[in-house]
Amino acid sequence: MQDIADAVGLQKASLYHHVSGKQEILAAILDEALDRLIADLQPIAESSQPPEERLRRAVRQYLLRVTASADLAAVLLLEHRSLEPPLRQEHIQRRDRYERLWRKIVHDGIASGAFAPVDEATTTFALLGVQNWLITWFRPGGRLTVEQLADGFCDLFLDGLRPRPDGRSAG
Repeated sequence: MQDIADAVGLQKASLYHHVSGKQEILAAILDEALDRLIADLQPIAESSQPPEERLRRAVRQYLLRVTASADLAAVLLLEHRSLEPPLRQEHIQRRDRYERLWRKIVHDGIASGAFAPVDEATTTFALLGVQNWLITWFRPGGRLTVEQLADGFCDLFLDGLRPRPDGRSAG
């Protein structure tokens, strides 16, 4: 709380004039993170582009967002469990809205025949899981750029690990 007070130029006690406590601050941070992600993903998920292109754009945008705002992403991905039940329920509703946008891309790909008929929920969780763990190991200036990682993740999901008849690898 002292760090927050220092960052906004208030006395620690003055913060409680604006918020009721740490839970409210955490909920506001989580809401802000999800609102940014939803604003990024919604136009992609609802676009008329082919599902493969929407998936590639969505992965790239998500990875760019979480690497540009790594601290905010870490709070979103690691601290949501700290919310008390009423605030956690509100957070879950917002998170589910975000997941539904990813699921729409998967669903549209299956419906169009661009993607194999897979379980939409499991595939969405796998897509997000692969991307979410990036916050634990990615370092800017490393061997691969965010864009290269996004392309590699998409190739892996769209093409799989099976060898191709022409001998090329999928990724």
